[in-house]
Amino acid sequence: MLKKSQLLIWAILLGSCVAMAGQTAQQIVRQAVRVELYADARDHTHWLYYDVDRKPGGTVEQWVAETGNGDMTRVLEQNGQKLTKQSQRSSMNNFIFSSRAQMRQRKGAQHDDQEASQMLGMLPQAFYWSIASRSEDRTTLHFWPNPQFRPPTWQSRVFAAMTGEMVVDNTQHRIVSLKGRLTHDVKFWGGLLGNLQAGGTFDVERRQMKNGKWKITETHVHIQGHALIFKSISEQEDDEKSQFKELPADVSLQEAENDLLAQGQ
Repeated sequence: MLKKSQLLIWAILLGSCVAMAGQTAQQIVRQAVRVELYADARDHTHWLYYDVDRKPGGTVEQWVAETGNGDMTRVLEQNGQKLTKQSQRSSMNNFIFSSRAQMRQRKGAQHDDQEASQMLGMLPQAFYWSIASRSEDRTTLHFWPNPQFRPPTWQSRVFAAMTGEMVVDNTQHRIVSLKGRLTHDVKFWGGLLGNLQAGGTFDVERRQMKNGKWKITETHVHIQGHALIFKSISEQEDDEKSQFKELPADVSLQEAENDLLAQGQ
């Protein structure tokens, strides 16, 4: 019986691998997008992490704690200036007692999430796909613009003008990384509202956490030019997140503040 059970398990695993190997690039992308959207819609976890965000205007080093009332930050250093513990605590207390600041933060996060979901959903239609390489664990896909696709928003016009690579985890069908490069200049209203130059790049890296959830750990955007329509996206940014720790689902702002203050400088 043991041998029969083992043979059955191996047959199922082998069949799964064969089915995966037989998938076209487009099918792999569609499946990964479905899994990502499904997982994101059902992920209500909150996290504490260390964040270093570098932009032309300066660098911010901070601890971030996610809560149901918004993300609280403990800024350690801004533009080369270290903040005192008293200043850090004062800033967090201001957030705790400001319902307007919390609402503004939540609204911004919801907008970013909606925009990210929209871009994710565009992947199968906005690009042509081919399999660049495949290993036991991961598949690397190459993509380039589909000229028949009509981007629904100005932001998606930039996204749809990219060519690059996406890496997918074969077992969980999760997106590990997404890298792109602008294939041509993107102008808005003939350049009056912005002009992003060809050659600009973006790179998003994701990792699986200990509890099985996936989080973005690195975001790198380097696009020459300027577009007035982008309020939440910097054309030059390197953001790295690390030291992830899951927080309770019902963590309060006061508890988040205590967790942030317990972290090292």
